[in-house]
Amino acid sequence: MAAFDKNAFIQLLLDYQVLKFGEFTLKSGRVSPYFFNAGLLSSGQALDMLACGYADVLADKLGERPSIFGAAYKGIPFVAATAQTLWRNHGVNTEWGYNRKEAKTHGEGGNLVGASLQGKSVWVIDDVMTAGTAIREVVQILKDAGANLAGIVIALDRKEKGQDERSAVQQITEDFGVPVHSLVDIDDIIAFLQAKGETDVLERMMAYRATYGV
Repeated sequence: MAAFDKNAFIQLLLDYQVLKFGEFTLKSGRVSPYFFNAGLLSSGQALDMLACGYADVLADKLGERPSIFGAAYKGIPFVAATAQTLWRNHGVNTEWGYNRKEAKTHGEGGNLVGASLQGKSVWVIDDVMTAGTAIREVVQILKDAGANLAGIVIALDRKEKGQDERSAVQQITEDFGVPVHSLVDIDDIIAFLQAKGETDVLERMMAYRATYGV
């Protein structure tokens, strides 16, 4: 079993156009020189590499009653694949679940699917944290279900300022007192571009990092 390779993962992101360069207006109004869309990790190969990264991070961090959670919709295939990979690669048999966007009104009802969260410390899997709004909604879902947030693993940390001088990751870490781990961050991507000699893209990335980075 090969360990997760950051550079191979970044190359995969480029191959699948998950990571694109250009001019992209974000919800914040900032014009970013890059955009990340994890929804395009839409093949078995891509999903497997992503899940291997998540599993490598989580393998030694899950407690006695391991449980992981993915937020609808992107988080659903991510958390399922990660649970399988934790078992296959690390022998960790974790329970997993996710939420529905719309609560089910028939059958068992509710908006949660999968293992019960009651009384558990749960790790959340997500793709990227920009403002932290989505993860705060997940924290409330966990609280309502009687669970606690143990930590978060994301695919990409943009490492840029949020509502103040802190990044969204720093805000979440400080507000909830939990660790946030990323598979790659913007500095990893910049180092990758430097090694490839991508000078035009690199110049824009460095300028954006200097303006908004933390």
